[in-house]
Order: sequence, then C-alpha cells, then structure tokens
Amino acid sequence: MPELERQERLQIMLTAEELEALEDWRFEQRMPSRAAAVRELLRRGLAAEGKLLAPGSKSTAYGVLDAVKKDGSAID
Repeated sequence: MPELERQERLQIMLTAEELEALEDWRFEQRMPSRAAAVRELLRRGLAAEGKLLAPGSKSTAYGVLDAVKKDGSAID
C-alpha cells in the first residue's frame, strides 16, 4: 500500500449538528475514518466547483489531490 505524505494539519470546529451529519454520512458511505470523510467531502466540493477531477472510489483515493508516485506517475 502506498504511503501518503500528509504534511499539513487542519483543525476545524463543528457544531453538534454538523458533526452528527458528518458521522451519519461517514457511516453511510463506509468511510474508514472521520478524516477520510472530511477529505472526500472536500474533494467532492472542489470537484463540483471544477477545481479537481471527480472523486475516486478506492479507500486509497481519499485524499484531496490525486496520489502521485515519486516518478510523477499516478498511484492506482
């Protein structure tokens, strides 16, 4: 499994209702973690604005930007 390099931490504050909605969506989508769910929602929002390609469906694709190997090729 490729190792992802996430070098930045983003902390956000949510209301109880926002957190509940996030958790409900996460479990419905069978996301592996809360962070993965937030990244997927961010990816989808950016894609909707035309900033990124459509979201991937593999669990390794739960990053905001497409994963890239050191040689520049995409990680499947």
